[in-house]
Amino acid sequence: MRATDRPGPALAGPGDATGPATEVQVAVIGAGLAGCLLARYLARRGMAVTVFERRPDPRRSAGEQGRSINLAISERGLDALARVGLDTTVMADALPMRGRLIHPPPAPAADRHQAGPLDFQPYSAGGDRAINSISRGGLNNALLDAAEAAGVDIVFDHRLSAVDPAAGALTLATPDGDIDVRAGVVLGADGAGSAVRAQLVEQGLVDERVDFLDHGYKELYIPPAAGEFALDPSALHIWPRGASMAIALPNPDRSFTVTLFWPNSGAQSFAELTTDEEVQRHFAAEYPDLEAITPDLVADYRANPVGVLGTVHAWPWRACGRVGLLGDAAHAIVPFYGQGANCAFEDVVVLDRCLDDTADNWPRALVLFEQRRRADTDAIAGMALDNFVEMRDKVASPVYRTTKRIEHALERLLPGVWVSRYELVSFSTVPYADVRRRVRRQYLALGALIALIAAAAIGVLRLAGASRPSRHQ
Repeated sequence: MRATDRPGPALAGPGDATGPATEVQVAVIGAGLAGCLLARYLARRGMAVTVFERRPDPRRSAGEQGRSINLAISERGLDALARVGLDTTVMADALPMRGRLIHPPPAPAADRHQAGPLDFQPYSAGGDRAINSISRGGLNNALLDAAEAAGVDIVFDHRLSAVDPAAGALTLATPDGDIDVRAGVVLGADGAGSAVRAQLVEQGLVDERVDFLDHGYKELYIPPAAGEFALDPSALHIWPRGASMAIALPNPDRSFTVTLFWPNSGAQSFAELTTDEEVQRHFAAEYPDLEAITPDLVADYRANPVGVLGTVHAWPWRACGRVGLLGDAAHAIVPFYGQGANCAFEDVVVLDRCLDDTADNWPRALVLFEQRRRADTDAIAGMALDNFVEMRDKVASPVYRTTKRIEHALERLLPGVWVSRYELVSFSTVPYADVRRRVRRQYLALGALIALIAAAAIGVLRLAGASRPSRHQ
């Protein structure tokens, strides 16, 4: 039997154990988006929750610059927020984006089949559904406030340095020295670079694989133009350039956050541009409309770091019946479907249901959570990678645009029968694995229908030919 499958000891409540360590019932590591929402859900269940965060309180200090990647919150995230009454508050400053606005390359690149006017591509057949642009920092602050309002204790400047999963014992580094904590349950919600996961991997309790993209990301800033948005705020803007791309999402202050997704090396890469002149030349050639509205482009480009993109595969997501992983700590994905936060929030909902179904038995709930969730997180990881290729290579091509028009026409002709993959992912809570299976069935059925129509047409033509009088008769 693996250590991760042992049921573990009965879970102690606060003050039930002895010794110098601080006692907590549930320790959540990470006060990011997933950790705060998880803490709020657990507090609703009557659990005493303490969240430990390595950073200072972001509400009282400047956040990390150049690494935000604005979030696109859609149905799965909204559903998770609504279940604890947070959707209206959290989304007050969100900006709805009803489609993609494609910015083709300048005229000299016409041979890429991407030249032409701006092209708006609605996300839904009716053009009425939207994903919502929201600041990661603003959302995090709102969730911190919500968790504290529910009675959660959040401790900042506490960096996890050691975990004993069998005992629930933690060592955390603080500005005043190390402290020891003993927890009934430890939940790692500390992101793609999870310290909890690293500890479990080091102890041989969890295996991991991280598949890094050969692309990174860097952020730029578009200020308001004369107090107004410099671009259409009702769309997600994409500059597809084949091997690379840029996107821009609107902010409530009428600015835009631009994210460059470029190769790390080679042509059109971050490594290729090393001087201010090279940066200026490249944007003038490839992104002239973006350059025109980004006054601090070169300074931002030089100052902001290049972030890493990759997919985290970890197995299992639990150890010793009392330590678990969720969100990016368990299954980080690339951001190209806008589902990272939505997926993590949905994790919280699924874990909450598992606790319902096991009467708050943590060892059983953690096993059940992984059984129910892994196929879905594997599915969205694959779909996010597929969408990267679509966004950078396909969205501006005539074939892609025609395909999308046909797909939306089918949705209008067959409502509820034919639903696009994008709508199922972004505007429903259908499990991700079911989305992938359903879309595959739809295309198989469409292929069969086309083949049937073609066969019937050939048959009609043959009958017409057979019934036509011969010239020799």
